[in-house]
Amino acid sequence: MCAIGRRGQLGLAGRLPWEGDPAPPYAADVARFFAVTRGHVLLLGPRTFASVPAFAFADRTIVKIRSHQLPSVMVNAYRDRDVFIGGGPAVWENYAPYIEHWDVTRLPYDGPADRWFDPAWLTRA
Repeated sequence: MCAIGRRGQLGLAGRLPWEGDPAPPYAADVARFFAVTRGHVLLLGPRTFASVPAFAFADRTIVKIRSHQLPSVMVNAYRDRDVFIGGGPAVWENYAPYIEHWDVTRLPYDGPADRWFDPAWLTRA
């Protein structure tokens, strides 16, 4: 599950490029993310893990993933649960083959970015 800007913007300086923007599309996306992932497992890259607010740990399992961990092992550890993957390009590159369903929200953001969504990830099954 991820959100991208109009041109596929995914990140800027280790954060979402629109992070903190209170405009309705961005606030709705954040609210939807926390509603959809409630009760499930989040496997997150280190920067994404660090950005999760404290309240989110109460009603979902949140696990920080590292590059030395095999994606197959991490995903299979929770095979009886719905698992959501989050992070930047390095995470998506490694975990894309294990993703059965992509939930990509395109937001109206059209500003700068230093990380981009690669459409090739969608076909790495």
